[in-house]
Amino acid sequence: MQLDSYLTHIGFTGKPGTDLATLRQIHRLHAETIPYENLDVLARVPLGTDVGAAYDKIVGHKRGGWCYEMNGLLGWALSSIGFAVTPVAAGVDRASRGDSSVGGHLALLIDLDGQRYLADVGFGDGLMEPAPLKEGPFTQGQWTFRLEKLDGAWWRFHNHPEGAAPSFDFTEETASPALMAEKCQFQQTSPLSPFVENAVCQRHFPDRLEVMRGRVLKTVRAGDVASRRIADIDDYRQTLMTLFGIEVDALEPIWQKILKRDAELFPEDQ
Repeated sequence: MQLDSYLTHIGFTGKPGTDLATLRQIHRLHAETIPYENLDVLARVPLGTDVGAAYDKIVGHKRGGWCYEMNGLLGWALSSIGFAVTPVAAGVDRASRGDSSVGGHLALLIDLDGQRYLADVGFGDGLMEPAPLKEGPFTQGQWTFRLEKLDGAWWRFHNHPEGAAPSFDFTEETASPALMAEKCQFQQTSPLSPFVENAVCQRHFPDRLEVMRGRVLKTVRAGDVASRRIADIDDYRQTLMTLFGIEVDALEPIWQKILKRDAELFPEDQ
């Protein structure tokens, strides 16, 4: 694992420092360069929380990843530079799903110059830059988010209106490695997990989000969504390469699962 190789991979130039400008730039470059994707889950490739494996996959093989990989890698890079990083266990849509969701998402807290920041490149369509951990709405580019302090130790991150998931909750306590490993396993094996049957690829661009869920590709801007259906496996492969910058060798089994899920979700289109 080489920090310079990671920085080169995301397009960071210059010498990184433990300052807000570096933190913002690395976060944004990661979000705009490395896609969020869960294709290994559909391919039944076992995934864990080891950052070395995430580095090899993302930097070494030019793939994307999901939250455990994306934020695990970002947290390692920032720590290597000298930032104070705290991984935290978050629960997506805990507002309706309850505490059983906690650990299903990994987020990061960064302490810098007396201010704590929420960092997260693993939500897929969420933050582009770190956000100061304080209550209230804030805007990043065309997206508007909100942080809310709940009762007790909990915070709630509210995603922008065009986001897939509305929110996630977290505390400021360091995530338990055992809990994160358990939830990582659950997310890729349990029939109750949304990741098992649904192929997802998402990537930030300076002016938009590109989101591919199954056979539906959406180009998302604030207040505007354009969509099209992926025609066939060749179209899917080409879209993965051109929009998301990734290539998967054994794509046929994944595509068959995408077709099966598409038939279940959109029987009228068959």
